[in-house]
Amino acid sequence: MSFHTIIIVGNLGRDPEMRYAPNGNAVTSLSVASNRQYTDSSGQKVKETTWFRVSVWGKQAESVNTYLQKGSSVLVEGELRPDKETGNPRTFTRSDGSIGTSYEVTARTVRFLSTKGASTDSPGDSGSSVADEEIPF
Repeated sequence: MSFHTIIIVGNLGRDPEMRYAPNGNAVTSLSVASNRQYTDSSGQKVKETTWFRVSVWGKQAESVNTYLQKGSSVLVEGELRPDKETGNPRTFTRSDGSIGTSYEVTARTVRFLSTKGASTDSPGDSGSSVADEEIPF
C-alpha cells in the first residue's frame, strides 16, 4: 500500500466554483497560488508562484464555497493527482508566452486562514498580487 499527502498554504486566485456531480455530491474547485521568495546566487530577489487546482468534495465543498473568496488564505491537505495522459503536472502558456504548470490536488482538509471580508495583507500574500491573466485555469 502506498500513501502520500501534500500540504499547501496559499491564496485563492479566484472565487470558488461549486457544482454537483451526477450522484448529487457537491464539488468545489479552487485555484490556489503558493508563493516562494528567495535571493539567488547573484543577489537577485526571485519570486516563484506555483498553482494548484484543488477539488473539495461533500459538505466541506459547500463550506468552502460559502466562506472563501478570491484572495482568501487557506491551508489544504490532500493528495496530488497527476495528469492522466502524461503522469505530469498540467502545462499551459501564459499571456506573456512563457510556460507554466499547475498541479491537481484532491483535498481531504481545507483550513480557512482568512474568511470573506478579512484582510490578506500578510507577507507572502499571493491573492491580491496575482493578475487574472496569470491564473492558468
